[in-house]
Amino acid sequence: MNAQIKRLCVFSGSSPGHQPEYAEAAGQLGRALVKNNITLVYGGGDVGLMGVIADTVMSAGGEVIGVIPEFLAKKEVAHNEITDLRIVQSMHERKALMSELSDGFIALPGGLGTFEELFEVLTWQQLGIQSKPCALLNTCSYFEPLLKLLDHAVTERFLKPVHRAMLLTGQTPALLIEQLMKYKPRPTDKWMDGDDIVDSGKVI
Repeated sequence: MNAQIKRLCVFSGSSPGHQPEYAEAAGQLGRALVKNNITLVYGGGDVGLMGVIADTVMSAGGEVIGVIPEFLAKKEVAHNEITDLRIVQSMHERKALMSELSDGFIALPGGLGTFEELFEVLTWQQLGIQSKPCALLNTCSYFEPLLKLLDHAVTERFLKPVHRAMLLTGQTPALLIEQLMKYKPRPTDKWMDGDDIVDSGKVI
């Protein structure tokens, strides 16, 4: 069965980035979500690319659910004009709730937090904890070094090709959403086998 996308979690930077194309792409994604009647789930901030996509969705008449830890909300970065702002106690609660609320994930350009959030949901998918599609919006080829690293991990046998293929990529929001909707989870219960276990230099 194809993925049913009613709510999409977007990971993105709290900075707008160096190039204006990043904010433009965030706005395009926001409009694409509204066009497809998809609710935005995101980190609840009103700064950087986070603020751009939330403002765009709200301005276009869509729905936005933000999830932010209390310590960040107290620093006045919480977006108080979205449809539904949920304040939690920790970053762990934030990520768990965002995942629970969402039917899929897209990462926009961002920094350490964006990378960490993306790789956590990918790891959950690898382990069979969740089977929701994960994708990158590769604006201005921002994620090319990361994709090359993943390919290198496959070559060096730290990552299986089937797990590398879990991460979808696209240059435009419309095509990326289409990929997410067509996504069919692959069996990933066998995430490790004997050939991958090495003990003191010997394969066991």
